Amino acid sequence: MPTTLEQALKLCAGRDLEIIAGGTDVYPSTTSSALHRDLLDITRIAGLSDVDMVSGGWRIGAAATWSDIANADLPTCFAGLQQAAVQVGSVQIQNAGTIGGNLCNASPAADGVPPLLALDARVELRSLRATRQVPLEEFLLGVRKTMLEPGEMMTAIIIPSPPDHTVGVFEKLGSREYLVISICMTSAVIGVGENGLIDFARVAVGACSAVACRVTEIEDYLIGRSPTECRLKPEHLASLTPIDDIRGSSAFRYEAATEQCLRAVRRAGREHG
Repeated sequence: MPTTLEQALKLCAGRDLEIIAGGTDVYPSTTSSALHRDLLDITRIAGLSDVDMVSGGWRIGAAATWSDIANADLPTCFAGLQQAAVQVGSVQIQNAGTIGGNLCNASPAADGVPPLLALDARVELRSLRATRQVPLEEFLLGVRKTMLEPGEMMTAIIIPSPPDHTVGVFEKLGSREYLVISICMTSAVIGVGENGLIDFARVAVGACSAVACRVTEIEDYLIGRSPTECRLKPEHLASLTPIDDIRGSSAFRYEAATEQCLRAVRRAGREHG
């Protein structure tokens, strides 16, 4: 349990470790086999849980908890991320679970991913050798797969500032309101000009593909339209690849994602007004 980043990076470089930042998914994901590696807890590293405004945007430490994010004083474009923060598990999970852990766990149903994709987030990865930033959409490679290399750890999420007039929204569908894995979720960051037409649009959908993704077909369609007059067609969601599982069928997820996207855009339009 290091207290400085230098200590943590030295441990990562010298040993085969499992990094945890909150650890809320560690034991559920290892129920069929014992833990074979030491655990490196990064939650006590100074500065790694800060949420700060920086030049050109915002920096969220990888060990920032969902409660930290929900309670932070952030602009309206972050409203979708904050709405997601209060729907991650229970309050106890929100107090312990971290944004970095949510991303590195790389679940297709990770609640934090769609809002961060809609915010055009990048992740900061550090090792003793180097520091690099990569787009979140490139960092996530598949189910439980990321581009983290040996000796490397995520230290922050970097978010460029969208236009001041944008509003973020998060929509989640599950079998109940809390303590549930998402069937489908959508996040959008929408800007509406003085003429009442959308002039900025980012939309991301999760739990409908191996990796949550931006839906650029919807984004292109929205520009120049009124939030209340948008009508989505199946081809707008053709990039999604939902599966049939115990929580819902592929067809149901397509239908849910379409409705969620419409709701998100209309909510953003109302809140902008």
